[in-house]
Amino acid sequence: MAEPTRELLSGKALAFVGSGTMAEAMIQVLLDKGCMAPAHICASGPREERAQELERRYHVVGTTDNREAAEAADIVILSVKPQVMPIVLSELRGLVFPQGLVLSIVAGVNIETIAMGLEHPAVVRAMPNTPAQIGAGMTVWTTSRGVTETQRAEARAILRAMGSEIYVKDEDMLDMATAVSGTGPTYIFMMMEALTDAAVHLGFSRRVAVQLVTQTVLGSAEFARQSDRHLAELRNMVTSPGGTSAEAIYQLEKGGLRTVLSKAVWAAYQKSKLLGESQEPSTGPNELPSFDSEM
Repeated sequence: MAEPTRELLSGKALAFVGSGTMAEAMIQVLLDKGCMAPAHICASGPREERAQELERRYHVVGTTDNREAAEAADIVILSVKPQVMPIVLSELRGLVFPQGLVLSIVAGVNIETIAMGLEHPAVVRAMPNTPAQIGAGMTVWTTSRGVTETQRAEARAILRAMGSEIYVKDEDMLDMATAVSGTGPTYIFMMMEALTDAAVHLGFSRRVAVQLVTQTVLGSAEFARQSDRHLAELRNMVTSPGGTSAEAIYQLEKGGLRTVLSKAVWAAYQKSKLLGESQEPSTGPNELPSFDSEM
């Protein structure tokens, strides 16, 4: 990570409210890339044993007190389950440092809800995916109007530590990203699992089958990333008339692969919208309500 990026986060106090898998992944990549010192990171959650585990593993500060963690932080990262978000917002309401930044990776909970719940205008909402755990993730994010340019740079520095990031102006695109890149590893892993089972059925050992499939997926993805050609053109490069690829594609199309995958993405998108259904409708990231009205 470039030195200016380190300087953006140097000396900042970072609090994770929610200390699950994604929070741990973010802690690990931030420390591995030298973005922050362990003593400047606090992780809060309901279980004392989890707090002790993170302290032992990463030398960060672990706690079961969300309020204590948030009050002492320059940047508060919300990483809890959507179902408990209303409780967390109520618990932390009015406690975030006035010049602080809130970064939420909670699916389905919009910026307006977070800003109103916390009585805090500077909110970033992001949707990372599981490869972020090894610094190879894909994150889509947006901000409220109350986020300053410096805070936006800080958020980008955190997200880039996890891999690639794309900023969007339309908050609705985060629900779309949840269905595509957020849920995307599920589709890939399931496809890899099925391909591995098929290889075992042919006669390969499972160890060899996994190696064949993993490297094929890895190499194909990197080839596509480096190429400026359309994906259909890349597919045609390995599809000879009357050949094995042509026969395989025929069966995939006959089985409705494209339709099933499209339906899966749409279902994930609808579910993402449903997660925030109990919240007030979003007016978009640039139109936050007044905080002096009754909730």
